[in-house]
Amino acid sequence: MTQLSEDCFAHDGALMPLDEALALVKRRVSPVSGVETIPLVSAFGRILASDLTASTDVPPHANSAVDGYAVYYDDLSTGPQTVLPLGGLIAAGRPFLRPAQRGQALRVLTGAMMPAGGPDTVFMQEDCTVDGEKSVSFPGGIERGANLRLPGEDIVAGDTVLSGGRKLRAADLALVAAVGCAELEVRARLRVALFSTGDEVQEPGTALAPGQIYDSNRVALQVLLTSLGCTVSDLGILGDDLEVTAQMIAKAARTHDLLISSGGVSVGDEDHVRDAVGGQGRIDIWRLAIKPGRPLILGTVKTDSFSVPYLGLPGNPAAVIVTFLKFARPLILQLAGASEPPPRLYPVKAGFSQRKKKRRREYVRCVLVRDSNEGFVAKKAGRQGAGILSAVSAADGLVELPEDMEYLKPGSTVEFMPFNEVE
Repeated sequence: MTQLSEDCFAHDGALMPLDEALALVKRRVSPVSGVETIPLVSAFGRILASDLTASTDVPPHANSAVDGYAVYYDDLSTGPQTVLPLGGLIAAGRPFLRPAQRGQALRVLTGAMMPAGGPDTVFMQEDCTVDGEKSVSFPGGIERGANLRLPGEDIVAGDTVLSGGRKLRAADLALVAAVGCAELEVRARLRVALFSTGDEVQEPGTALAPGQIYDSNRVALQVLLTSLGCTVSDLGILGDDLEVTAQMIAKAARTHDLLISSGGVSVGDEDHVRDAVGGQGRIDIWRLAIKPGRPLILGTVKTDSFSVPYLGLPGNPAAVIVTFLKFARPLILQLAGASEPPPRLYPVKAGFSQRKKKRRREYVRCVLVRDSNEGFVAKKAGRQGAGILSAVSAADGLVELPEDMEYLKPGSTVEFMPFNEVE
């Protein structure tokens, strides 16, 4: 289990800027302990536990990069053409067992190991003219060492192949295989308890009574958590009951590394999550200076021997997704021991105007449209209310409007975060 340090956050009731909240998370939240060794083919998307050092050179020996003919560079004439007799064939996986002779060419196939001491240059076969199986004519102008892969050209034994904290991609696993590893030590999966709150919230597929809505938040959050490598316990929907909510939170805290819920974190009479968490732990952040997504809590729930982070997200669907991507995701990666860089933001032109409050960061759900003069232009994907989920589904990503902006003019340069940066 992990916990936020006791002096984690100062909470005075004011809206906290997003960057300040993220900086505090980065400084104060420790990764969950636990490492496991798993087969390489099972490590996609997992977090590497520690630096991986190469025990061998890659490639381990000099080899040909092409199908062609290997020669000693010094055997080539300075004229437009050199003719050399053929002295044998080298195929991949079948080393040339006798010494290579000066003044001869060797037929060589891609990946074939070059004989020790030479030849040192390889011609591509399409650049050569072969006279039966006796000799080969080579054009002039090639450079010494052409089409030759040297030992350690990619990786040298002792190099750090990958750094601990990396979220492993397919190319990373291929690189690990290239240095001969069949297993990797990775961080244990983060165990997350997830639930929704509210008497009005019902499971999809059931009949709705007047005043009820379907629970879309839990579906989105479970998918997002799973994509980050978490093991998710779906605890369903909790009604608006303070005692039941507190009991469920206490029970889940004993067997999970992080608790996440949506709804019940504002100031309504039936918003019980903040009281339930505060009654058995403490609240460290409440309300971020962002739109959508202001009502949010981060705190800890105490058990007999440790404390567990609790993240309460808003109830509105668009606000849930925005706050997850911009706040919950960095928190989860930190807890999981990942050292992922933040998502990249790309400059685009704004295809809309927007008036906003100062000292609040706003996220506009947008689609990108290519303009012949302006490059990419961001246009609103639809209505921007915190409960409008269709605009999030239609959008390509989020335009970020900074705290010091009060009015956005069309044609201004804005920063755009594509959703595929965080998927």
